[in-house]
Amino acid sequence: MTVKEFVTEQLRSRERILTMSSKKRNEEQKRVTSITRKLHWSWIRRKLAGFLVMDAFFYILILVLWCLDQEYMSTGGPVAGAARIFEGNTDAGGLVYVVKDAAGIQVVQSPVLPMLIIVSIIFAVTAGLQLFSVILSFMREDRQIRRILAPINEIALKADELSRFSFSEDTYHVIEDAIDNIQPGEETPLAFHDSDLGGIEAAMNNLLLRMRESYRQQARFVNDASHELRTPIAVIQGYANMLDRWGKTDEKILDESITAIRNEATHMGYLVEQLLFLARGDSGRTVLNPQRIRLDELLQEVYEECVLIDETHHYLIRKTDREIPVTADQGLLKQAVRILTDNASKYTPAGKDITLSCGLANDGPWIQVQDSGIGMSSDDVRHMFERFYRSDEVRAYAGTGLGLSIAKWIVDRHRGHFEILSRTELGTRVRICLPDDFTGGT
Repeated sequence: MTVKEFVTEQLRSRERILTMSSKKRNEEQKRVTSITRKLHWSWIRRKLAGFLVMDAFFYILILVLWCLDQEYMSTGGPVAGAARIFEGNTDAGGLVYVVKDAAGIQVVQSPVLPMLIIVSIIFAVTAGLQLFSVILSFMREDRQIRRILAPINEIALKADELSRFSFSEDTYHVIEDAIDNIQPGEETPLAFHDSDLGGIEAAMNNLLLRMRESYRQQARFVNDASHELRTPIAVIQGYANMLDRWGKTDEKILDESITAIRNEATHMGYLVEQLLFLARGDSGRTVLNPQRIRLDELLQEVYEECVLIDETHHYLIRKTDREIPVTADQGLLKQAVRILTDNASKYTPAGKDITLSCGLANDGPWIQVQDSGIGMSSDDVRHMFERFYRSDEVRAYAGTGLGLSIAKWIVDRHRGHFEILSRTELGTRVRICLPDDFTGGT
């Protein structure tokens, strides 16, 4: 299905399925009114239940305090080991509060009914006032609930209005003609010149912008990869021709050609391996295996490998005394740090220092590689993670321009970021900052 057919079909489906009459608008109004009524009655029930619980609590509290007061008035204080009960007594006028000491002798006898009548009258009046306040606040609360629901009601009405919006046949032709006139190489945005189509116009222009940017990136990547592969292929072909002409009888040319071909083949293999890594990563075939590891131990492993492999530089390691646990893919994270150490050794003069360190900051753990090499300009720092990017100052050094792109892909998949500080002729410090809460997401 072409873009034109897809857009046209979507518009017609929208008109066919979502076109509604004013009946739906009335139903939406009734639905909001019903929601308001349910919320309001629920609010009133909760308020009345709260009043009832509060009144019952104070009713019981007053009864307990009255009983204690009767006991204090009769005996001057609490009776040790006393039994306190309510019992019926016709001589005393009904229900009485009785306190008996440990020997069973009655020390307090107070009629309860008069107190209950007074308290009940008080609470009846209080309950009436509470109910009256609920009735008085009914309209105010109803307006308040409607005001709270007003934005939701407005959204529903707008959705209904949009659903009833329909396009004429001329509008379809405008969209079709604009799509037909799109040129792949042109940067001119799509324009319908119709205010009703503003949303569709913006959405399609954003889609075209992303497609064009993706196309440019792909074309640039192919051109750069072709350029990087062209050089070793040309060298291999040149030495193969030299071997064909003179290498069969000249051992010096034979050895030189074999060495050159071997070196260029190794370089091509390394380049292809990096390209395949990025291709697998972009297609989602490289899956992270996060596990709980110690960043200080990983740094120690990288340090020991660097000292063993590179004897031309002086490696230093700085670690904190505390353990630094982090959730990460150990193999990929170690690969990213190795890329940084390889770059540091490549651009640092022999005998100079390269320092590896790690630590724990407020925003999470970090690992860092600092060299004392040629450094970078601010413009180079902005482009250093682009694929195949190599500044003019480093073209004399061996490399493919893909290492830092791979390191950035790894760090991005760990939801981390880089902090870079570089000064020309002074050196570069690259820090990988990792999050505390990484769980393996992309």
